[in-house]
Amino acid sequence: IEAQAVIVATGARWRELSIPGEKEYMGLGVAFCPHCDGPHFKGKDIAVVGGGNSGIEAAIDLAGIVKSVTVYEFQEKLNADEVLIDKARSLGNIKIITNARTDKIIGNGDKVTALQYEDRSTGKIETQQLDGVFVQIGLIPNSAIAESLVEMNAYGEIIVDDKCRTSAKGIYAAG
Repeated sequence: IEAQAVIVATGARWRELSIPGEKEYMGLGVAFCPHCDGPHFKGKDIAVVGGGNSGIEAAIDLAGIVKSVTVYEFQEKLNADEVLIDKARSLGNIKIITNARTDKIIGNGDKVTALQYEDRSTGKIETQQLDGVFVQIGLIPNSAIAESLVEMNAYGEIIVDDKCRTSAKGIYAAG
């Protein structure tokens, strides 16, 4: 096939935790999209893993639907914008745990029942009973198909100009 121009619009996928239980319980309590899957957890206790803007925004959105949200952040402090952190802290059903390494998602074979994490400051392993885990640790571009054709940044995103032109003549990128 020949073309004068090609548009690469491959999108991105959710970054995964790669911990035991995540793949086994995907769709059975492990979710990535708070807007798509949040209503399935109405009145339930859930976790959001990730303390950046996406994670805190998810926690705020989910707080209006679920019974409680616990946010787990690996770092010692949240990485979200202060206005989002303030909003999350103002809501009575959001709890924030920092310095937490998420180790395992536990289930009963049918659904998620708990999340296990390590308190990185003490080394103590903790388990929280819950009904769902929303993974909010970023996105990975689906751009590998074009990596030998166009210039990309350190994150694997295709670099474009203001007209969506890439570094290769006739190849454009969007999304």
